[in-house]
Amino acid sequence: MRLGRLWQSHCGYATTSTGNALDISSAQAIEFWRRVLTESLQRRLPDLSARQQALLLHVYLMNPPHTVRGLAAALNMSKPAVTRALDQLSALGFVKRKTDEKDRRSVLVQRTVPGAVFLRDFADMAKDQAAALR
Repeated sequence: MRLGRLWQSHCGYATTSTGNALDISSAQAIEFWRRVLTESLQRRLPDLSARQQALLLHVYLMNPPHTVRGLAAALNMSKPAVTRALDQLSALGFVKRKTDEKDRRSVLVQRTVPGAVFLRDFADMAKDQAAALR
């Protein structure tokens, strides 16, 4: 699916125009994160837990396929915790589950357009807040 590459090319990574990682202090990093979270609440974006955020970002930024077992291992979460997080993300339309045609016992976790739009909007909001720190 192309959503992952589109997402990555749209958002880029936290780098300067020369391609080097941004150099910010711990205080600036915490202030940045406070601003991003505050704005997300003000915009009434879905209130995702840290686990849900980590899972969503992993699905969108890492190459598929994604399974509950693989996500649990990659994120150091239990399979039931991954399942609960996926339940919430699925209810929001940010991911979808599909039975693996090669192994009917396995369920694949896939990206969705609404999930990509949510992350794009969140990334744009974060970029705006990063610019405000300068």
